[in-house]
Amino acid sequence: MTFRDLSSVLQPTALAKGLPNEFYTSDEIYIEERDALWFSTWAGICAAADVPEVGDARPIDFLGVPLFVLHGKDGKTRVFQNICRHRGMTLVSEPRKIEGAIRCPYHSWCYNHAGGLVATPHVGGPGRNTHPDIKNEELGLIEVRAHVWLGIIYINLSGDAPEFTEVHADLIARWAEFDVPLYHGGADSTFSLTCRTNWKLAVENYSESYHLPWVHPGLNAYSRLEDHYHIEVDGKFSGQGTEVYRQLKGAGGETFPDFPNLSQMWDTGGEYVTVVPNVLLGVQRDHVFAIILEASGPRLTQEHVHLFYASDETSDALRAVNAEQWRGVFVEDIHVVEGMQAARGAPGFDGGRFSPAMDGPTHLFHRWVATRMSPTSHAAE
Repeated sequence: MTFRDLSSVLQPTALAKGLPNEFYTSDEIYIEERDALWFSTWAGICAAADVPEVGDARPIDFLGVPLFVLHGKDGKTRVFQNICRHRGMTLVSEPRKIEGAIRCPYHSWCYNHAGGLVATPHVGGPGRNTHPDIKNEELGLIEVRAHVWLGIIYINLSGDAPEFTEVHADLIARWAEFDVPLYHGGADSTFSLTCRTNWKLAVENYSESYHLPWVHPGLNAYSRLEDHYHIEVDGKFSGQGTEVYRQLKGAGGETFPDFPNLSQMWDTGGEYVTVVPNVLLGVQRDHVFAIILEASGPRLTQEHVHLFYASDETSDALRAVNAEQWRGVFVEDIHVVEGMQAARGAPGFDGGRFSPAMDGPTHLFHRWVATRMSPTSHAAE
């Protein structure tokens, strides 16, 4: 990794500068981030609801690494590198159901749902399906560590990160009341947005409520700037919360069922944090949402949004309204993150500054990036 002096980012919020322009535009840094920020920790790749039934498989391009997710016959969801161990052919090219073996379309090598190699037709010559030098037990699919939390599948590609439950113990404890069965709203509760921006700017914008009065006037009409608070756990997670969450009501006054056994703070409370590097989560009394950021180079990000509920018995109409309302809020952010991306082409911009009163959560994210991208650096006291 190229050494870069990021000490100015690691200063206290009142003194710090933001990450330099190149962190949003450079192909070289984007490649370095793969190892430092994505592969070495736990990153979100999709929702468990993307593979809901046994045999469901879905290919994933994870920053250039081909993967696929499979809901196996034993009920376990696994993630594999999407390559045949013979000649590296792609195994799953589109979402589909795999009822039998996972068969390579090139030479028909076959794998079971646990990734084991079970058939190698003609590998020893015509009509000879074995060879003493081809040892099936050594040539299973390459499995990637995976963990499911709040409906999202996370992976650790490097294989050497601490367990997900250790890395995110504080947030898991903070939101323990929501660690119950979640019900994905289905096709009407997921959508994707394209943003011509670096993925980090999407995180930064999500971290703070400072922009609400100007970017989200509708939301700010009842959840005002002064109704929000900061969530700041240095080196782990940051974001914001509101004290005036208001349930969506249908024409007849109906609402979504609440999650069971919630404490009183959630009657009107909601919290919104980032599971670094790329999952933006929101929890409220009656639904949870997740935005999985898919980085496609330093200047393009796909936002994959999923909505979850406390029960599978929810109104179709109300779910559709809820999804449309959140879509409207998230769309309002697109011109902001794209506008900030455009500024990263200006040589006179030096990373900007942070409001000590309003930008603490955003600065914590910058510190997390800078610390991991500068292994020899130490956070300011």
